[in-house]
Amino acid sequence: MLILLGFGLTNQAIARKFSPCFIFDDNFKEESQDCFGNTLLPPCRLLEVLEKYPNVKVVTSPGIPPNNPLITASHPMSEYDFFSHCMPFSVWISGTNGKSTTTEMLTFLLAYKGAISGGNIGKPLADLPLNASIWVLETSSFTLHYTHRAKPNLYLLLPISEDHISWHSSYEDYIKDKLKPLLCLRDKEIAILPKMFENHSYAKNSLATLIFYEDSQSLAETFGIDTQRIVFKEPFLLDSLLALSATKILFDILDYDLLNTFKIGAHKIEEFYDSSHRLWVDDSKGTNVEATLEAIKCYEDKPLYLILGGDDKGADLTPLFVAMEDLEVSLYAIGSNAEKIASLAKRYQKPCVLCHTLENAVNAIKQNHNLQSVAMLSPAAASLDQFSSYKQRGERFKAYVLK
Repeated sequence: MLILLGFGLTNQAIARKFSPCFIFDDNFKEESQDCFGNTLLPPCRLLEVLEKYPNVKVVTSPGIPPNNPLITASHPMSEYDFFSHCMPFSVWISGTNGKSTTTEMLTFLLAYKGAISGGNIGKPLADLPLNASIWVLETSSFTLHYTHRAKPNLYLLLPISEDHISWHSSYEDYIKDKLKPLLCLRDKEIAILPKMFENHSYAKNSLATLIFYEDSQSLAETFGIDTQRIVFKEPFLLDSLLALSATKILFDILDYDLLNTFKIGAHKIEEFYDSSHRLWVDDSKGTNVEATLEAIKCYEDKPLYLILGGDDKGADLTPLFVAMEDLEVSLYAIGSNAEKIASLAKRYQKPCVLCHTLENAVNAIKQNHNLQSVAMLSPAAASLDQFSSYKQRGERFKAYVLK
């Protein structure tokens, strides 16, 4: 018998495989059962079930914040901990940006070795075959926060910048969760991570072999990788270098030709043209400041019409405006933080149109966009204030542009 907190994709998969379970979710207003025999209960019934089954395992969906009453009442484990006793050899990949691409690249490079991907990339661990030779897991800070027992065999950490601060309470706590695997790795196991964490206490107390990098070039030099043989440019160059570094560590292989056939996923600095042959860029995956900064760098020599806004989760947007000071950028503010963006734009003397909705922003840009400029959605914010996902936001963006 299990208790599951939240009924997102992670716990839905566990519930199908390990029914019957008790499932608590804010969307459940009264007791009921699903087709698998799981009992669905409102959160107010949790203490009652815990008293009746004091030794039952409790697994939480990763997105539920630590201060939620469900969490404070039950002290649950992550799905990683739930599968820790049977997890195959695993590579965990984390960081603020680039997790999905790096995970997809590494899985692509090691598919012939039987590697499969899961975790935050969209496939729950309960749906992964336990007899796979390698699990490549995109690992969020939320999952790491609730993970205390499971550990990777190889840990790849991309650069970290402010993100999910309202969930983690502080940037330092966010960093600690990202570095937590270092304390679990054993002697001769390896982690690759940014050099900025070289003196962090978690790094100092780790038993693992830690390999630090300052940037793409330093990582390439460490592993003897020829960047001239890689077709990807930043920000995807670092993702590809981390994937190649992993194949070098695990199998002493650097397969440039295979890597170069990999296709970057949708909504990541994805270029397309409208009927007037004007360039638009769908970077709906740019959900934080660092991601948007990387996207802007690709077009800093052109006039840019930039759509910003959404749920920024309390992040400081000032570094984005500082970086845009000397660039020809016009802003179009949407989402729940639109007023905040407009205020910052006024302070930094950047032209800004308060649009509130994505459709309004696209229509406003169409009045000014030409063959020499670039129009981009890279919102530096999550999508859930107005959309079901960054994917839906990107699809709507393309539809508004092309209609």
